[in-house]
Amino acid sequence: MRQRVATAVWRVVLAAGLVCGIGLLPWLTRTDPAHTVLKARSADRDPTPEVLADIRAQLGLDGGPLHLFGRWLGGLAHGDAGQSWISGNDVLPDVLQALGASLLLMTVALVVAALTTAAVCARTLRLGARRRLDGRRRGGTGSAVVAALPEFLLASVLATVVGVQLGWLPALGWYGPQWTVLPALALGLPAGAVLGRLLDDLLPGAFGEPWALAAAARGLTGRSIARQAVRRCVPALLPNLGLFVVGLTGGAVAVEQVFDIPGLGRTTLQAALAQDLPVLQAGTLALLLLAALATLATRLAGRLLTGPALRDGALSSLHRPAPPARGLLPLLHGGVLLAVVAWGLFRDPLALDTGQRLRAPSLAHPFGTDALGRDLLARVGHGALDTLLLASAITAAALLTGVLLGLVPRVSAPLVDTVNAVPPVLAALLVTAVAGSGAATPAFAVGAVAWAPLATHTASLLRQERATLHITATRGLGAGRRYLLRRELLPAVLPPVVRHALLRLPGVALALASLGFLGLGAQPPSPEWGLLLAENQPYAERAPWAVLAPAAVLALLGALAVTAAGGLRRSRRRSRPQPVVTGPQPTGDAAEKELAGAR
Repeated sequence: MRQRVATAVWRVVLAAGLVCGIGLLPWLTRTDPAHTVLKARSADRDPTPEVLADIRAQLGLDGGPLHLFGRWLGGLAHGDAGQSWISGNDVLPDVLQALGASLLLMTVALVVAALTTAAVCARTLRLGARRRLDGRRRGGTGSAVVAALPEFLLASVLATVVGVQLGWLPALGWYGPQWTVLPALALGLPAGAVLGRLLDDLLPGAFGEPWALAAAARGLTGRSIARQAVRRCVPALLPNLGLFVVGLTGGAVAVEQVFDIPGLGRTTLQAALAQDLPVLQAGTLALLLLAALATLATRLAGRLLTGPALRDGALSSLHRPAPPARGLLPLLHGGVLLAVVAWGLFRDPLALDTGQRLRAPSLAHPFGTDALGRDLLARVGHGALDTLLLASAITAAALLTGVLLGLVPRVSAPLVDTVNAVPPVLAALLVTAVAGSGAATPAFAVGAVAWAPLATHTASLLRQERATLHITATRGLGAGRRYLLRRELLPAVLPPVVRHALLRLPGVALALASLGFLGLGAQPPSPEWGLLLAENQPYAERAPWAVLAPAAVLALLGALAVTAAGGLRRSRRRSRPQPVVTGPQPTGDAAEKELAGAR
C-alpha cells in the first residue's frame, strides 16, 4: 500500500513539473510574450511600449509566470481553463473539440493498426496452428517497409493520389466519418506494422508452451489454439499499445497538418508556436490525462488476460532458444544501403544547376534533381551521415536508458507516462526554449522520448518472466536477486528488447525527419532526409522521384532493421530443459486443465 501511494505521488509530481515547464515556456524562450501575442493578433501594428504594456495588462503578464500559473490552476478547479491569448475564446471548449477529433481519428487508426497487425502475424499463426513452427521469425520485409514509411509522406501520397487524383475519398477537412479514412490509414499502417513485428516475435514461444501441446493432443482446432496463443502474448504488448494510443492522439501533428484536421496535436503545436499559454497548458494536461487513462486500461486488461498465473508464478517463458536465422537478407539490405550512400558521397550535394531543375532520373542523375537542380543522389548520400549516424546513436542511448529504467518499474512507469504525453514536436520546442536552436536540438528532443517504449517493454517482460515456473523454482532453491537477474532474467529479456530497439531505429529516423518536415530540425541547405522530404513535398505530383528517393532509402533502412532484428536470437544459457512430450498425450481433464491455465 505504501509503495502504491509513493508511486501515485511520484506521478503527480512529474505531471505537475511538466505542466509547470509548459507554463514557463514563453519565459524560457527569453522573449517577451507580449511581442508574440501582438504579432499573432495584428502583425501590422508597431510594438510600441504603450501597445506592449496594454497587452501585458490584459493578459496579466506583469504578475509573472507563477501568478499566471496559480490563476490557471484556480480556474481549473471551477472548470475554467482561461481564455486564449490569441483569439480571446474560452480554451476548454476548443481543447475538448480538438480532443474529440483526435480521439475519433485515434479510434479508426487503431482499427487499421489491428488489421495490419493481423496481416503481419497471419503466416506465423497459420503455421503455429498446424504445429509447423521451427522458432524462426516468419514475418517478411513488407511490414518493415510499411513501418519505415514516414507518416507525413504516406499522408501526402494518400491525399494526392486517392483523394485528389482518383477522388475516392475526401482529402482535406474534417466534416464526417469519411474524412477519417485516409488519415487513419496514414497513422495506423506504420503503427500496426511495428505492433505486428513485436507480436510475431512472441508467438513461437506461445505455441511451444505445454498448454498448446496439451490442447493439440486433446484435438482442439488450430484456430482455437491460435486464438489462445494471441491472448497469451497480448499482455506483454499492452503497455506499448498504451503508448501508441497517446502517440496517435498527440503525436499525429504532421498528419493533421497534411489533412487540415483540427486535432489536439496540431492545436497544441500551434499554441506552442504562438506562445498561446492557456491553450498550450490545457492541451498538455489533456494529453497527460489521456496517458494516465491509457496506462490504467492496459494494466487492467493485462491482469484480466493473464489471471492469477502472474501472481502465483505459474507462467511459462515465452523466450526460448531458436534456430539461427538466415543472414542473407540483412547483408543484402545493408549492402544496397551502403552502396547508395557511398555512391552519393562522391557527388556534390550543394552544386546548383538551374537548367536541370526537377529532372527525371537519368545516367547523369540516377535519383533525379530537386527544384534547385541539385543532384538528389548526392543529397541522399550526404544526408545519411546526419540521419543514420544520429538515429543509431539515439537508438543505442535509448536502449541503454530503457533497459536500466525498465529494471526499476516503480520509478520508470510514472516517468514513462509523463514523457509519453509529450509529442516529439513539443519536446523539440521545449528543448529549443531551454538550450536554443541548433543541429543538436532534434537529437535531444527525440532522445528525450525514444527510451520510453523500450523501458515499458523491458518492465512488461520482466514482470511476466518473474512469474514463470522456473524462476519460482530457482528462487525456492535459494538463488538471490543478483543471480536471478544476471543468469535468468536478463538473458530472457534482452534479446527481444534489442530486437525492439532495432525495429524502433527507422522510427527514430522518422522522428528526426518529421521535425525537419515541420521546420523544427535541420535548416537549409542541409541534406537531412526529413528536410529533403519537406523541400520536395510541393513538387510531389510534378516530380514524384524527388520525394520517393529519400522515402525509399528510409524504407530500405526499415527493411535492414527488421531483418537484422530477426537474426538476433537468445543466447544459449545454462538453461532449464524445454518441455518434451513423451509417452501418452494428456487427454480429458488433464488437457482441459492445461488449456484453462493458459486462459
